Amino acid sequence: MDMPKLQLESIQAKLGLNIQQPVQEIQQPQADLDLEQPAAILEMSTTKPELSIDTTEARADLDLMSSIRRTAEVASYSHGQLLEGISRRAGEGDDLMRIENGSNPIPAHAKQSGRQPYSSLGIKFVPSPGSVKISFQPGKANIEAQPQKVINNTKINKPIHNYTPGKVTMDMLQYPSLKIDWQV
Repeated sequence: MDMPKLQLESIQAKLGLNIQQPVQEIQQPQADLDLEQPAAILEMSTTKPELSIDTTEARADLDLMSSIRRTAEVASYSHGQLLEGISRRAGEGDDLMRIENGSNPIPAHAKQSGRQPYSSLGIKFVPSPGSVKISFQPGKANIEAQPQKVINNTKINKPIHNYTPGKVTMDMLQYPSLKIDWQV
Protein backbone atom coordinates (compact mmCIF):
# COMPACT_ATOMS: atom_id res chain seq x y z
CA MET A 1 0.00 0.00 0.00
CA ASP A 2 1.22 3.27 -0.96
CA MET A 3 1.16 5.89 1.70
CA PRO A 4 1.10 9.50 0.90
CA LYS A 5 4.32 11.24 1.69
CA LEU A 6 4.73 14.67 2.89
CA GLN A 7 7.70 16.39 1.33
CA LEU A 8 9.05 19.64 2.84
CA GLU A 9 11.60 21.85 1.19
CA SER A 10 12.86 24.90 3.09
CA ILE A 11 15.26 27.65 2.15
CA GLN A 12 16.88 29.52 4.95
CA ALA A 13 17.05 33.28 5.06
CA LYS A 14 20.39 34.95 4.44
CA LEU A 15 21.11 38.31 5.94
CA GLY A 16 23.80 40.66 4.70
CA LEU A 17 25.29 43.10 7.20
CA ASN A 18 26.99 46.32 6.17
CA ILE A 19 29.10 47.53 9.08
CA GLN A 20 30.60 50.99 9.03
CA GLN A 21 33.15 51.18 11.86
CA PRO A 22 32.95 54.15 14.25
CA VAL A 23 35.76 56.68 14.06
CA GLN A 24 37.09 58.32 17.20
CA GLU A 25 39.86 60.91 17.13
CA ILE A 26 41.29 62.34 20.35
CA GLN A 27 44.07 64.92 20.47
CA GLN A 28 45.45 66.41 23.64
CA PRO A 29 47.23 69.72 23.04
CA GLN A 30 50.03 70.36 25.48
CA ALA A 31 49.39 72.81 28.28
CA ASP A 32 50.72 76.35 27.91
CA LEU A 33 53.30 76.51 30.70
CA ASP A 34 53.88 79.87 32.33
CA LEU A 35 55.84 79.33 35.56
CA GLU A 36 57.90 81.89 37.42
CA GLN A 37 59.97 81.32 40.53
CA PRO A 38 60.98 84.58 42.24
CA ALA A 39 64.28 84.44 44.07
CA ALA A 40 64.16 83.94 47.82
CA ILE A 41 64.78 86.94 50.06
CA LEU A 42 68.07 86.21 51.78
CA GLU A 43 69.37 88.21 54.75
CA MET A 44 72.80 87.48 56.18
CA SER A 45 74.65 89.08 59.06
CA THR A 46 77.96 88.04 60.55
CA THR A 47 80.08 88.95 63.51
CA LYS A 48 83.78 88.55 62.96
CA PRO A 49 85.75 86.13 65.10
CA GLU A 50 88.31 87.71 67.39
CA LEU A 51 91.70 86.19 68.18
CA SER A 52 93.90 87.85 70.78
CA ILE A 53 97.48 86.71 71.42
CA ASP A 54 99.35 88.42 74.28
CA THR A 55 103.12 87.75 74.15
CA THR A 56 104.13 90.38 76.68
CA GLU A 57 105.31 87.86 79.30
CA ALA A 58 107.01 85.63 76.73
CA ARG A 59 108.92 88.64 75.37
CA ALA A 60 109.89 89.61 78.92
CA ASP A 61 111.25 86.07 79.48
CA LEU A 62 113.42 86.59 76.39
CA ASP A 63 114.55 89.97 77.79
CA LEU A 64 112.69 91.87 75.05
CA MET A 65 110.71 94.19 77.28
CA SER A 66 109.20 97.52 76.38
CA SER A 67 111.00 100.64 77.64
CA ILE A 68 108.24 101.36 80.16
CA ARG A 69 108.44 97.87 81.63
CA ARG A 70 112.26 97.88 81.58
CA THR A 71 112.28 101.22 83.43
CA ALA A 72 109.73 99.96 85.99
CA GLU A 73 111.78 96.77 86.54
CA VAL A 74 115.05 98.69 86.99
CA ALA A 75 113.35 101.14 89.36
CA SER A 76 111.90 98.27 91.42
CA TYR A 77 115.26 96.47 91.53
CA SER A 78 117.07 99.67 92.48
CA HIS A 79 114.56 100.43 95.21
CA GLY A 80 114.98 96.90 96.61
CA GLN A 81 118.80 97.24 96.50
CA LEU A 82 118.56 100.63 98.22
CA LEU A 83 116.44 99.21 101.05
CA GLU A 84 118.76 96.21 101.39
CA GLY A 85 121.82 98.52 101.53
CA ILE A 86 120.19 100.73 104.15
CA SER A 87 119.27 97.68 106.21
CA ARG A 88 122.80 96.23 105.89
CA ARG A 89 124.48 99.51 106.86
CA ALA A 90 122.09 100.02 109.76
CA GLY A 91 122.88 96.50 111.00
CA GLU A 92 126.63 97.11 110.64
CA GLY A 93 126.23 100.41 112.49
CA ASP A 94 124.44 98.67 115.32
CA ASP A 95 127.23 96.09 115.51
CA LEU A 96 129.86 98.84 115.61
CA MET A 97 127.86 100.72 118.20
CA ARG A 98 128.08 97.71 120.53
CA ILE A 99 131.85 97.37 120.20
CA GLU A 100 132.20 98.14 123.87
CA ASN A 101 130.61 94.80 124.70
CA GLY A 102 133.83 93.09 123.75
CA SER A 103 132.95 91.99 120.24
CA ASN A 104 135.04 92.70 117.20
CA PRO A 105 132.56 93.21 114.34
CA ILE A 106 135.02 94.61 111.75
CA PRO A 107 136.58 91.26 110.71
CA ALA A 108 133.10 89.70 110.51
CA HIS A 109 131.89 92.59 108.35
CA ALA A 110 134.92 92.29 106.06
CA LYS A 111 134.46 88.58 105.72
CA GLN A 112 130.78 88.99 104.85
CA SER A 113 131.38 91.83 102.38
CA GLY A 114 134.26 90.11 100.63
CA ARG A 115 132.46 86.88 99.90
CA GLN A 116 130.90 86.54 96.44
CA PRO A 117 127.47 84.93 96.41
CA TYR A 118 127.24 81.63 94.61
CA SER A 119 125.32 81.69 91.40
CA SER A 120 122.98 78.82 90.80
CA LEU A 121 123.26 76.74 87.70
CA GLY A 122 120.01 75.46 86.34
CA ILE A 123 118.06 74.93 83.21
CA LYS A 124 115.56 77.60 82.45
CA PHE A 125 113.04 77.15 79.69
CA VAL A 126 112.47 80.33 77.75
CA PRO A 127 109.73 81.44 77.43
CA SER A 128 108.12 79.99 80.51
CA PRO A 129 105.09 77.75 80.03
CA GLY A 130 101.81 79.67 79.97
CA SER A 131 103.47 83.00 79.22
CA VAL A 132 101.63 83.38 75.92
CA LYS A 133 97.99 84.18 76.58
CA ILE A 134 95.54 83.32 73.82
CA SER A 135 91.86 84.18 73.80
CA PHE A 136 89.42 83.46 71.00
CA GLN A 137 85.85 84.66 70.49
CA PRO A 138 84.17 82.70 67.68
CA GLY A 139 82.23 84.60 65.06
CA LYS A 140 78.58 84.08 64.29
CA ALA A 141 76.68 83.92 61.04
CA ASN A 142 72.93 84.57 60.98
CA ILE A 143 71.18 83.56 57.77
CA GLU A 144 67.48 84.13 57.21
CA ALA A 145 65.85 83.00 53.99
CA GLN A 146 62.25 83.72 53.02
CA PRO A 147 61.18 81.55 50.12
CA GLN A 148 58.83 83.07 47.55
CA LYS A 149 55.84 81.20 46.14
CA VAL A 150 55.84 79.97 42.59
CA ILE A 151 53.76 82.09 40.20
CA ASN A 152 51.85 79.55 38.12
CA ASN A 153 49.83 80.90 35.17
CA THR A 154 49.70 77.59 33.34
CA LYS A 155 46.75 77.17 30.97
CA ILE A 156 45.33 73.71 30.50
CA ASN A 157 44.03 73.00 26.98
CA LYS A 158 40.97 70.80 26.62
CA PRO A 159 41.26 67.67 24.50
CA ILE A 160 40.00 67.78 20.91
CA HIS A 161 37.52 64.94 20.50
CA ASN A 162 35.91 64.00 17.17
CA TYR A 163 33.61 61.02 17.09
CA THR A 164 31.75 59.60 14.10
CA PRO A 165 29.39 56.85 15.23
CA GLY A 166 29.35 53.60 13.28
CA LYS A 167 26.39 52.23 11.30
CA VAL A 168 25.10 48.78 10.71
CA THR A 169 22.70 48.23 7.77
CA MET A 170 21.04 44.92 7.01
CA ASP A 171 20.04 43.58 3.66
CA MET A 172 18.05 40.45 3.03
CA LEU A 173 20.17 38.49 0.61
CA GLN A 174 17.82 35.53 0.49
CA TYR A 175 14.30 35.33 1.77
CA PRO A 176 13.21 32.22 3.57
CA SER A 177 10.75 29.90 1.93
CA LEU A 178 8.99 26.68 2.76
CA LYS A 179 7.53 24.34 0.09
CA ILE A 180 5.21 21.58 1.17
CA ASP A 181 4.35 18.79 -1.31
CA TRP A 182 2.29 15.62 -1.09
CA GLN A 183 3.27 12.61 -2.97
CA VAL A 184 0.91 9.87 -3.32
